Amino acid sequence: MKRALVTGGSGALGAAICRRLGAAGHHVYVHANTQLAQAQQVAAEIIAAGGSASAIAFDVADTDSTATALQGLLAEGTIQILVNNAGIHDDAVMPGMRADQWTRVIDVTLNGFFNVTQPLLMPMISTRWGRVVNISSIAALVGNRGQTNYAAAKAGLHGATKSLALELASRGITVNAIAPGIIDSAMTAGVFSKEMIDRMVPMKRAGHPDEVADLVGFITSEQAAYISGQIISINGAMI
Repeated sequence: MKRALVTGGSGALGAAICRRLGAAGHHVYVHANTQLAQAQQVAAEIIAAGGSASAIAFDVADTDSTATALQGLLAEGTIQILVNNAGIHDDAVMPGMRADQWTRVIDVTLNGFFNVTQPLLMPMISTRWGRVVNISSIAALVGNRGQTNYAAAKAGLHGATKSLALELASRGITVNAIAPGIIDSAMTAGVFSKEMIDRMVPMKRAGHPDEVADLVGFITSEQAAYISGQIISINGAMI
């Protein structure tokens, strides 16, 4: 049984990813920052379905607390599957954006990627098998008005994905990014009306979290061993 860590696992997309990895037979660490109760509920659902899971809470943007939490996980065994899903958005057009809006989004998405990923790499390398998946966004590919901070953070993940893939390619470890378009969730419900989705998405609907989770399930499987360094879009033909 491989161990998988999904950051931001308490949200709609993260929970779907956790359930998919649990169904694949992995032990899933469901991460949350402040919503530990929701992460515990996701873990309980995985266990009820016959899987193995536990919940954990820490702020990925806090280097010290992240290191402490990961030391505890590594004491239980190597994490061989990592899904960097934690991220926030705090939207404003750039002329009116506050410095803290820029900094916090970068801290959670990009610095959080480093804080979580770097400590797990040497243990992963020692097993000569691993999967790192970074959840990005269509905003990183085409931009989005009011999301300069978010698009910059997610685009940074793309460069990190490609570079880290090169560094780990000879060690049996793949590194990829998945860039979803509009995915049905509480976060998007108040942003995109049905009319907007019909206009923006050729398939005339939002994607489902399970559709992204199924892609993560494949990318983290044995069958995807030759796929690395890729930015994979899932957006209903938006681009």
